[in-house]
Amino acid sequence: MFTGIITDIGTVRATERRGDLRARIATAYQTAGIALGASIACDGVCLTVIETGADWFDVEVSAETVSKTNIAADGWPEGRRLNLERALKVGDELGGHIVSGHVDGVAEVLSLTTEGDSTRVTFRAPDALARFIAPKGSVALNGTSFTVNEVEGPTFGINMIPHTKAVTTWGNVAVGDGVNLEIDTMARYVARLQEMPG
Repeated sequence: MFTGIITDIGTVRATERRGDLRARIATAYQTAGIALGASIACDGVCLTVIETGADWFDVEVSAETVSKTNIAADGWPEGRRLNLERALKVGDELGGHIVSGHVDGVAEVLSLTTEGDSTRVTFRAPDALARFIAPKGSVALNGTSFTVNEVEGPTFGINMIPHTKAVTTWGNVAVGDGVNLEIDTMARYVARLQEMPG
């Protein structure tokens, strides 16, 4: 479990295929305190740590994960910056919302509009996920917790404050980017309950 509050920006050092994809990610985390088997959300994707070094950790990425995310078939390019979050511990502050790290699909950035010091970003969600997104609900985008401002069909918007742009990779977002979208778990279960016969 995660919160969608980013605590580091990692950099992809290398990606290679060994059956599944394997990626090495540079980090400012104290890697001596990262146990093998620990979960780290990388751009919102919950991945398992399989090896660590002085300032890096390695993860494996399955074909299923690649199919649901913005990770290319041959992996992230070298130098790609990633939003990182370590798994929630009992007693940690829940500053965002409950995020599983199980990405549901990829949303496309449609527009960026400056509003004061903030930026309004509009996305198009995959049609199958649009019904799970509601105004004032939560979404995780590239691992970052956001509140939805408005929804119209498959499009929705969020407001990004300067702090978010400064401490995440969102300062480099561009129109046309594909971002990892995780819908709110509660919305998923509410929709499922409505589908069940009374």
